[in-house]
Amino acid sequence: MSEKCNNDCGGCGENCPSRRKAQNNFSEKPHELSNIKKVIGVVSGKGGVGKSMVTSLLAVLLNRRGYVSAVLDADITGPSIPKSFGITKKAEGGEAGLLPVITKTEIQLMSINLLLPNDTDPVVWRGPILAGTVKQFWTDVIWKDVDFMFVDMPPGTGDVPLTVFQSLPVDGIVIVTSPQELVGMIVKKAARMAKLMNVPVLGLVENMSYFICPDCNAKHSIFGTSETESIAAEFGIDTLSKLPINPKLAAAVDKGIIELFEGEWLDNLADKIEKI
Repeated sequence: MSEKCNNDCGGCGENCPSRRKAQNNFSEKPHELSNIKKVIGVVSGKGGVGKSMVTSLLAVLLNRRGYVSAVLDADITGPSIPKSFGITKKAEGGEAGLLPVITKTEIQLMSINLLLPNDTDPVVWRGPILAGTVKQFWTDVIWKDVDFMFVDMPPGTGDVPLTVFQSLPVDGIVIVTSPQELVGMIVKKAARMAKLMNVPVLGLVENMSYFICPDCNAKHSIFGTSETESIAAEFGIDTLSKLPINPKLAAAVDKGIIELFEGEWLDNLADKIEKI
């Protein structure tokens, strides 16, 4: 810092080290009673590709392996995590802070739908308020001894994903996509944003990748030939998981029994997350 520095960064040049430090220090401290070891962001370039389902599945998988897992639902305008776990009770708290809701298998959850009077109440807020709410889920909620926290982000590369990358200590992200060529183009935007924010991409999940006919057991690529492998290779992503179109899996989400799902589709990704 210069001896003449008056802490007013507005008059400094771009190469001033003190100014650069001030610009980059957006990190927020968690609640003083929280203990969170690893934070994994789950992102998508667009909506409707199954990002929240993948978030829920990963939380369940790590929980089954003996870790304490949690989900911070950062999709404030489209929260769906509580429904996946069949949670209808509201979050509670006191003077110390807000407590996450605990699922049947002891996964910790926080979502705006756990605070609203009715699940169908719309959240009509502007970007800064949305981003501020996500920060509060990190700073005001008491997360107890969490090994892996999964952050379900809203689609795209807007205010909330940027806030998560800058404010939370994200150890890596998982990108969720579907086979369509248009979606592949948008996935590249998400991957490049992660690179820009210096956050590693842990894996790529292609949802609705294929359908296995129950009568003939043939495998069909309903949405056409996938480009996911080429995208993974282009960005050096070495973990690729593919989820099928599976009515039982969709029903588990709709009925709030995601903790009972059966399948090995994401085991390779869970292996990689477990090692970070």
